Amino acid sequence: MLSEHGGVNERQNHTTTQDSSVTVIGLGPMGQAMTRTLLAADHPVTVWNRTAARAESVVADGARLAATPGEAVEASDLVILSLTDYQAMYDILDSATASLAGRTLVNLSSDTPDRTRQAATWAAGHGAAFLAGGVMVPAPMVGTEAAHVYYSGPDKVWEKHRAVLAPLGTPRYLGEDPGLAQMMYQAQLAVFLTTLSALMHATAMLGTAGMKARETLPELLSSADAIGAILRAGEATPGAALDAGEHPGDLSTVTMMGATADHIVETSTSLGLDLALPLAVQAHYRRAIEKGHGGDNWTRIIDSIRGPR
Repeated sequence: MLSEHGGVNERQNHTTTQDSSVTVIGLGPMGQAMTRTLLAADHPVTVWNRTAARAESVVADGARLAATPGEAVEASDLVILSLTDYQAMYDILDSATASLAGRTLVNLSSDTPDRTRQAATWAAGHGAAFLAGGVMVPAPMVGTEAAHVYYSGPDKVWEKHRAVLAPLGTPRYLGEDPGLAQMMYQAQLAVFLTTLSALMHATAMLGTAGMKARETLPELLSSADAIGAILRAGEATPGAALDAGEHPGDLSTVTMMGATADHIVETSTSLGLDLALPLAVQAHYRRAIEKGHGGDNWTRIIDSIRGPR
C-alpha cells in the first residue's frame, strides 16, 4: 500500500523482493522440486539450466528463466545449486564470477567434504558467502514434513537465509565447517547404498530358489525397517557406548556375527553370486577376531573400519 513516503516504500519493497528472491541453477528432478517448493512459499524464483527445455514446466508454474548464468546470479542474493557435482558449479559459474560478490551460494550437490571446503574457499575468493547442504529425501518428498536438509557453513550466513531455505525441508545445521554437511550426507548415503546392495543381494539369493522379488522384498524390507528399532532398544542413548569405547558382548558378539558372515559367504559362493559385499562384511569380523575381540559386541568392527591398515 502506498503512503506519502511512496519513494521510500518503493525502495523498501525492492529490497524485500531481492531478499526473498531465490535463484536455482540446475533443473534435474531435485532442482525442479526445490523451485516449485520455493514458488509455493511465495518466493520469486529465477532459474537457469544448461538444457533450457528443462525449465519449461517450472516457468509455467511461475519461475523466471534467465538467459545466462550471470543473469541468474544477479537476480537474487541467494543462489541454490543443484548439480551433479561441484565441478559442474565451476563450469557454470566460471563466466559469472564477476557477479558473485555479496551473494550467497548454497550448493546442494553431492561431492566429497574436501571438495566442498575447496569450493567455500573459491566462493570467498570471489566475494561470495557459501553454505553446503545435503537433501536427505528424493525429489518427490522435497517440501514435505518428511524432508530434512543438512547445512554447514558460517553461522551468520546460515541465520540470514534459514527462513528462506526452511520450506525445502526441516533444516539441520551442523556447524561452521562447510565440509560437515557433505560428510553427513555421504555418511547417510553409505548406509542407504549399502542397504540397497544388501537388499538386492538377498533378493538374488532367494531368486536362486525360484522365489520372485514380489514375494521376497516385503519380507526383506521388514528386516530393514526393524534394524533401527533393534539398535535403539539395545542402548538408552544409541552411540553412547561407542563414544566411550565400550563394546559389551552380552547380547551379541563379534564371533557370533562373524560366523553368520561366514555362512553368508559360503551360501553366496555355492549359488554363484557376486561376493563383493559379503566378503567385505566378513573381513570386518575376521579382523576383529584376529585382534582378540571375538567376545566383544559386534560394534567392535568399527576399529578396523577406522584404521583398516
